[in-house]
Amino acid sequence: MKPIAPSNFPRTAGTALAAAALLFLAIASHARSQSVRNPASKPSSDIVTELPNIVITADAPEEPQVKIPYLPPVEGTKIYAGKRASIIELKALPEVISNNYRQAFALTPGLLVAEETTPLVSLGYRGIGGPDRAQFMQILQDGIPISADPIGYPEAYWTPQLESVQRIDFLRGGASLIYGPQPAGALNYVTLMPRADKPLGVRQQFIMGTDDLISSYTSVDGTIGKLGYHGYFAHRSADGFRQANSDYETNGGRVKLVYQQDEDTRWIFGVDAFEQENGEPGGLSSAGYAAARNQTVRFNDRFKLSRYAMSIELQHRMSSDTELSIKTWAAYYDRWSRRQNGGGFGIVPVGVTTSIDRQEFYNWGIEPRIRHDYEAWGGKHTISAGMHFYLSHSPTTTKTGATVTSNDGPILRDAQRDIIYGSVFVENKFTFGRLTITPGFRMELVNQDMTLQNFAVGAVPETNNSKFDYQPLFGLGLAYDLGSETMLYANISQSYRATTFAQSLIPVANGTANDAAPSVGWHYELGMRGTPRPWITWDSAFFLVDLDNKFGTTGTALTSVGRSINYGWDGALQFDVIGALDAANGTHRGDRLGALNLYANASLLEARLSGGPNNGGTPQFAPPYMVRTGVIYSRKSKLKLAFLGTLMARHSGSDTAAAGFDIPAYTTWDLTAEIPVTQNLKLIGGLNNVFDKQYFARVNAGGIDPAYGRNFYIGGSLTF
Repeated sequence: MKPIAPSNFPRTAGTALAAAALLFLAIASHARSQSVRNPASKPSSDIVTELPNIVITADAPEEPQVKIPYLPPVEGTKIYAGKRASIIELKALPEVISNNYRQAFALTPGLLVAEETTPLVSLGYRGIGGPDRAQFMQILQDGIPISADPIGYPEAYWTPQLESVQRIDFLRGGASLIYGPQPAGALNYVTLMPRADKPLGVRQQFIMGTDDLISSYTSVDGTIGKLGYHGYFAHRSADGFRQANSDYETNGGRVKLVYQQDEDTRWIFGVDAFEQENGEPGGLSSAGYAAARNQTVRFNDRFKLSRYAMSIELQHRMSSDTELSIKTWAAYYDRWSRRQNGGGFGIVPVGVTTSIDRQEFYNWGIEPRIRHDYEAWGGKHTISAGMHFYLSHSPTTTKTGATVTSNDGPILRDAQRDIIYGSVFVENKFTFGRLTITPGFRMELVNQDMTLQNFAVGAVPETNNSKFDYQPLFGLGLAYDLGSETMLYANISQSYRATTFAQSLIPVANGTANDAAPSVGWHYELGMRGTPRPWITWDSAFFLVDLDNKFGTTGTALTSVGRSINYGWDGALQFDVIGALDAANGTHRGDRLGALNLYANASLLEARLSGGPNNGGTPQFAPPYMVRTGVIYSRKSKLKLAFLGTLMARHSGSDTAAAGFDIPAYTTWDLTAEIPVTQNLKLIGGLNNVFDKQYFARVNAGGIDPAYGRNFYIGGSLTF
């Protein structure tokens, strides 16, 4: 597999990318300061100046005006040196309501949100694959995978309630080998820890808004002796903006217990429960969207989801140089849907029967990791190693209901699906003065056993499929400390996408699978980032993704549709105007006035399919540009105001640029606020899509899923 040389970049795209990158670097070059070692860094393993680790506390009166959005070189048992690893800091924004990812990702370049009518989440990155349920990404909570089945059915139907999340760690592309092989990177939701300053704290938040939106979040936490606890319950419901059948309701909660056994040993217990039901009003055709974007074409389609999970983690410091963590977890998913037969792309279904699908997932896994710091060759180095093992049993049935509202019927298809997955991995961060070199290795082992019984007319009665795949993966990260809290970094890593259940089991009569082999990719990243002063932070990087054996369907045959080659540049800048003026004039107005953070981030992308039936085409959900910009004002009194903009280029929801899948360019703005009234009470409000832009960000085989027009919410939060 050969990388694409820079000389192959289109001239105009290359010029634009270089100019944009130089602009970001030029801005940063005017803001230099003396290196200050981060006191939170591990002196036993690092002798160079490092980018400081962000520390989040309940009250931080001396917080910098601009949050530092980078993960440290080493944290716990994980190594991030030489990787594109950043923090999505939710507390930098006013409270994000209804898991609005368009707002949550405001400060992060490149992450694509395919907004939809339902409360489910669709996320994509760099045009690597379909965004539905973030199926090309690793999605984790506290380092534990939360997809239905991370290999056989890697779709994240559930994501944590954002009010319960301290931060989200984002590792780009192949650099996410620290968590797993998926090519589009990893999102790790780091949940809130119990407060340590008192035995009981309570938070009650209540929000109401357009289309009968009701959102409530109640949490209690505290520490008593060696035991800390945090628990929450969240409810959200609304009627939705479509004509009918766009209602939804979600209920969920979590209990987290932290037992500090002694100074060097900590146990963390977690239990999650979640249930959801929503209507599916159906996708629209282009003509239907133009006529009435809020119309409903499917009046009886419903979706239900239940998820229950528990986890135990041991964190143990074996010595000042060695740390161990062991996670084990078990989870149960129950996904149920009812969809009327007949119809097509944006067409009202005419069938008198319904298809009833139920998928269950019984998962269990364990992951031990160890990190050790040592001295050799005149430097201090860090090695991290571990293994990841899980089992998944997933029975699924498809039934035919006699009417469009039937919830049961005779079985059409029945499948038993089992996954045994294992991986071993090791990384070593070598430190030589200002330079760190981090080679890594991961071995993937996947065993699939699947039996399908198909009772449809003309179908093969029974299909048995068993396969074992293994794949070694390599990565190399480089980082060079330039001083003044500025760093040059580079990364070359492989990724791997095992064949999923859909690629191993053919769901249509007489379907065949051709070239059904896993996809392997190479990811290249070269960038520079820094926070030279408390009032400015920036990140600029070029990237290239070479993903071989991208799957698609030609007729009823599953086959490779070509090699996907995606390259480009992305960058981010945050600039606190008041902080900069204070630094220039020697004043301290920021202590009284707060921070006025101007931000902008952009992703420029060129993506092409090479070889296969779609040769020369553009991959789905690969916009040539994506820009987020706006302003965030905040004060130490906890007042926060934000005006957040998203500018998206024209792109397609299909690898073949099929008619009707075109997604026009759009721009949308959100205005949100968090206003303290007393020490314990704050008001929360927002106006989403301020200028009522009529747009859509998601198209699939069912049609166009229109995005929400202008809507508002208002409420309050009480803490004590």
